[in-house]
Amino acid sequence: MAMRRSRRTEAVCLLWLSPTLALTPAAPARRPHAARLAAALAGPPQAMETGPRPAVTIEDAGGIDPTPLIDQLRAGDFEAADQTTRDLLIEIAGADATKRGYVYWTEARTLDAAALGAVENLWLHYSDGKFGYTVQKDVWRRQKGVFDRFCDKIGWTTKDEVTGQARKRRWFGQSEFFYTLQEAPKGHLPLTSALRGTQLLKALLQHPLWETDDWKRDL
Repeated sequence: MAMRRSRRTEAVCLLWLSPTLALTPAAPARRPHAARLAAALAGPPQAMETGPRPAVTIEDAGGIDPTPLIDQLRAGDFEAADQTTRDLLIEIAGADATKRGYVYWTEARTLDAAALGAVENLWLHYSDGKFGYTVQKDVWRRQKGVFDRFCDKIGWTTKDEVTGQARKRRWFGQSEFFYTLQEAPKGHLPLTSALRGTQLLKALLQHPLWETDDWKRDL
């Protein structure tokens, strides 16, 4: 997998990404498991989960390795988990997406249901139901699919310090998004790119999996 570009050099705004562009910049090669685990457990001590890890296996997760995501979410490192989620969606989309380093919006509605469901259950579990695609789907429905209202509701909009006008939060340089349960509005995470359109976001929220209860799991 191609090396991910530094956020400081990524001169794009998260919420104005191309509908055919990435869920994320191309992700780096996976680190050894021990290194991933050490990095994940280095998250905020006050957010550390003290209970047992949920028994989510590679088989349960449609063939993807859920361990890094579990460890990051368990440690309360939602920023790392957000990036790992985008990396996993590229992996779930298959070899072509992995080679190019991003997911086409046309691929989003056909993502493997078991893998996508596993990711969603982990986000819901470790955020106490505050973060996840189904949470965003509910907000999207309540806002009648109006993108600007949706962004306002989940905190993807802020006021520009110079102009005083509302604008979308920036993801490059120093991220303007929130990565704690205390600060982030409901549905704030995971982040999904939408430059010059909302097809990718819509496709994820319209995945047929969410219309069933098959994906739900008590972790």
